[in-house]
Amino acid sequence: MRFRASDVAAATGGRLHGPDVAIDGVSFDSRSLQSGQLFVPLVAERDGHEFIDAALARGAAAYLTSRPRGDVSGSAIEVRDTLQALMALAAFMRGRLDGAVIGITGSVGKTSTKDLAWAALAASRRTWANERSFNNEQGLPTTLLNTPEVTEVLVLEMGMRGHGEIAELCRIARPTIGVVTRVAEAHSDRVGGLEGVARAKGELVESLPSNGVAILNYDDIRVRSMAERTSARIVYYGESADSAVHVRVSQVRLDDIARPTFALDTPWGATTVHLGVSGRHMVHNAAAALACVGVVGGELVAGAAALSDAGLTSMRMEIQRTSAGATILNDSYNANPTSMRAALDALADLPARRRVAVLGLMAEIADAEAEHRSIVEYARGRGIEVLAFGTDLYGLTPVADAVAALGSLAGGDAVLVKASRVVGLDRVAAALLLDPSVDALDIAPPRQP
Repeated sequence: MRFRASDVAAATGGRLHGPDVAIDGVSFDSRSLQSGQLFVPLVAERDGHEFIDAALARGAAAYLTSRPRGDVSGSAIEVRDTLQALMALAAFMRGRLDGAVIGITGSVGKTSTKDLAWAALAASRRTWANERSFNNEQGLPTTLLNTPEVTEVLVLEMGMRGHGEIAELCRIARPTIGVVTRVAEAHSDRVGGLEGVARAKGELVESLPSNGVAILNYDDIRVRSMAERTSARIVYYGESADSAVHVRVSQVRLDDIARPTFALDTPWGATTVHLGVSGRHMVHNAAAALACVGVVGGELVAGAAALSDAGLTSMRMEIQRTSAGATILNDSYNANPTSMRAALDALADLPARRRVAVLGLMAEIADAEAEHRSIVEYARGRGIEVLAFGTDLYGLTPVADAVAALGSLAGGDAVLVKASRVVGLDRVAAALLLDPSVDALDIAPPRQP
């Protein structure tokens, strides 16, 4: 998105120092900044103001600053708070977007649904979406401000760690379509349990205009009931046979690496969907993605076909094999009880003689000890051995070296690696796959049209 330094000053109430240059998008990371962008120095663990000179050296057209510099070089917009200014600029520039804006949230599946929606929509519409999990007050405005001018559909993942956060993201993005995937024990200790999660996630549907559309998972009662909180049109998706379901999944079957194929019936036609990603739970995410295609008037069959080679953001249901033939399922980006059970189901669906789950902490959930121990019982019920890593909440003695504890892996062995992101359990998956002869199983990287 192109704008001028004077637009930034007007949107943020800031003061422009230097020439009124043209700007192409924004970045808050001086290492990945592209020439011509606005540099936004955020103050967090490090003070981004320390990297203004580095950003200018990389070609930044201008920069925000809340700390006046005596030797101003380039174009600077002086503001009181750089993060608030970034959010204000995005809200201002949102008015220049004419196409549909889709907000996606949920305790589980929101990033995967975003990835699949991006791929499915891009088959017939010019689409843009968050990279990785840019779903907070920093990432969402950055995504919006980097949206190409020709975009017809913008897909924005929305995360939350407390009440009011999704409402604030919606104030910036003003979504016309909202998707809610699931309500589960993610950040539940911050919002008062599952009902608090439902209230916080429902801020998305409450923000929709009366001529908007809420796409809701009918199979989750807490999501289904969000229909009462919006005046927008409702589109339900799910596997229920209830006549209220608009986008219905049926006839699900899995291949030898748990990639689903299923029938989909919608108001815009019927089709068969072959997913390029593993896990039976992905059928719900795909149904939500294809509901987005139908709602914006895209081509359903083309969107479904695109999902056969669509991939997910890294560390989500990634399947690789070691040279000895062992299967590694890396779902280490995040974890809560619902997503943990879904990943264990995916492991159980893989053809193997021995199935082992290397599990780390599930962070920020209420009743943590009971929830962790219930996961062990669930795994054992599916015939899965559990190795606890870095926490004793599972009721097991944690292992210090998961790779050594697994022992020699060979064909017939399947290993799941999963925990909340703070654990960094992706390092275990990487260690298991250090052999240079590891082969990926044709799982495509995230589609980025």
